[in-house]
Amino acid sequence: MEKGDFQTLTNNDICKLGEQDSGIRTRVEIQNFYELREDCKKRHCLFEDPEFPANSSSLFFSKRATKPYVWKRPQEIVENPQLFVSGATRFDIKQGLLGDCWLLAALANLTLHEDILNFVVPRDQGFNDSYAGIFHFRFWQYGRWVDVVIDDRLPTYKEKLVFLHSAERNEFWSALLEKAYAKLHGSYEALEGGTTSEAMVDLTGGVSEMFDLHAGQRDVYKILLKAYERSSLLSCNILLDAKELEEQTEDGLVIRHAYSITKVKYFHVKTPRREGMMPLIRLRNPWGNDVEWKGSWSDKSKEWKLVTDEEKKNEDLTFDNDGEFWMSFKDFSERFTNIEICSLSPDAMVEGMALRGGQHMWKMSMFEGDWVKNVTAGGCSNNLDTFSCNPQYLVALVDPDEGDTDNKCTLIVALMQKNRRKQRKMGKQTLTIGFEIYHLEDPDNIPKPLNRGFFRKHHPVNISPYIDLREVSCRFRLKPGIYCIVPSTFYAGEEGEFLIRVFTETNHKLMEHDIEVNLIENNHMVPHFRAHELQDVKQFFYQIAGEDMEVSWEKLKEILDFVTKNYPKREEFSKEVCRSMIAMMDVDRSGKLSFEEFKVLWAAIEHWKGVFRIYEKNRSGFMNAGDLKQALSSAGYHLNYRILNVLVHRYGNLKGEIAFSDFIMCAIRLKAMIVAFRKQERENSDIATFSIDQWIEQTLYS
Repeated sequence: MEKGDFQTLTNNDICKLGEQDSGIRTRVEIQNFYELREDCKKRHCLFEDPEFPANSSSLFFSKRATKPYVWKRPQEIVENPQLFVSGATRFDIKQGLLGDCWLLAALANLTLHEDILNFVVPRDQGFNDSYAGIFHFRFWQYGRWVDVVIDDRLPTYKEKLVFLHSAERNEFWSALLEKAYAKLHGSYEALEGGTTSEAMVDLTGGVSEMFDLHAGQRDVYKILLKAYERSSLLSCNILLDAKELEEQTEDGLVIRHAYSITKVKYFHVKTPRREGMMPLIRLRNPWGNDVEWKGSWSDKSKEWKLVTDEEKKNEDLTFDNDGEFWMSFKDFSERFTNIEICSLSPDAMVEGMALRGGQHMWKMSMFEGDWVKNVTAGGCSNNLDTFSCNPQYLVALVDPDEGDTDNKCTLIVALMQKNRRKQRKMGKQTLTIGFEIYHLEDPDNIPKPLNRGFFRKHHPVNISPYIDLREVSCRFRLKPGIYCIVPSTFYAGEEGEFLIRVFTETNHKLMEHDIEVNLIENNHMVPHFRAHELQDVKQFFYQIAGEDMEVSWEKLKEILDFVTKNYPKREEFSKEVCRSMIAMMDVDRSGKLSFEEFKVLWAAIEHWKGVFRIYEKNRSGFMNAGDLKQALSSAGYHLNYRILNVLVHRYGNLKGEIAFSDFIMCAIRLKAMIVAFRKQERENSDIATFSIDQWIEQTLYS
């Protein structure tokens, strides 16, 4: 199956809401639409979603309803409810009381792409014989498609839908889709405010770009026309200061309001003096009412007399008070401030879909990562001392674009922060994020990862804007070569998860640029025992050992307490640490250690303890999590930042500290896992094969 082929995607290719790695966590079991619907039909009941109940918790998280909303099913609102009435059109999108015009503008665009719409809104449901009060919708979330299940109870006031609704009172696909999207993010309120590009990406899996119409960029209309011909989704808005939110101008436009661009077309215009092609743009206001442009080329304006009747008939022009209107590109570019374009990537492309301007498939690569305080949250290059701590990715641009006279490659980098909208109710806001790109002139002779010294000497070839949006994406024209992309938050120490995607027109390679995981053991380590001490330890060992002259983890703890009893600073070894120590040394899986094995173990403990002392804060028994990488490196561990992030989450506390016992546990578990991997490794390939019982045995016992 080609990635993004909507026609052949099966249920196995789609993460159900709440599934592992979907980025969503639920309080109950994973919801399977087909199983739930069948169960409801057998029990002769209508589905009621426990995950998104029909109460105020699903509406708001920071305010209360201003009106007494009543949740009703469609058949309680109208006599003959339908999912679609005469198909789906952009006129099915009418905004309600919710400030989510950004979503509605994207939905209007979606109706122009029947194949994608049928995937997002599966046609295997409706108000027919299969009806059980349950529906499902699909959204792209952070690299995968998720299936969102809802019941059909919708908030109403005086028998009318409160939020998104269709022009046809008995059509409900758009209202139900809005509810599913609200559930995906936790509540209807979570949909207040956003960018149309965010919704367009979630509805297609595409990649978004923003263009500032006032930045002086040339050929903007050509960019728009090419994007339209490639079936991209387009929107725009006016980002100017206004006294009120969505303030209306004298010429009928609305400030800080999302519009859909539903067509880009040259019209043949003929006057008594001149003849030529007029660049026009068709826009739609999600309000779906008579708030429309009043200037040139507006509904029924005199300019339409310059277009032949035949062309107007071919275009099927209508001039109703439906929120849709035409503008000349000149008027458009003077009044609107920015354009959002969502290109259909491999995740969105439908195989065989008839694109307006022919097939165009992007080559895409993707990585997931996270910024962790004191480890990988280095901030932008203003924070030069910590910038090198950020995750790093190498992209190899191999061939220039086909037919490109400048011998350059088109590179689109899209950096997306994950789950921030859903986390609004927890007080988390969107981080200010961006990325920097460095050209590696001598890629065979660079540090891995790039270090502070490299960034002090080299300047980026490109820097994205740092913006507090979910996704920051930029298009670049670069010569073939090796480049390093460094994604970061603007401020150091800010934590979050991210997804980075790279798109090119020709083949490329994308890889993480980090150290290779390894363990360099010091085979010359010896226990720090004097002769008489060694004899005392040995005597005590055999005194408490069993008949086989070996000790279990309980006895090991006694020995460790005995060895450290006269230490100025005595360390406590928990039972969990002792169990892991046994497992690390226990080759034959007997659950016990001999005295010779204990001596090797104690040598390792002394070594790790010495390393910890170097980084310990004021003899407090804790070290900063930011020093973990260097401390483990001193102990012989070569670890990449992905593993370090996991270790800090696993062994660090809320203050960003790691206790002595946790550091020892960390060192023990790492050694056990690396040794186990090397035993199963295929000829230094960094690939090992484990059967399920081998894997369970190793992970449970280590």
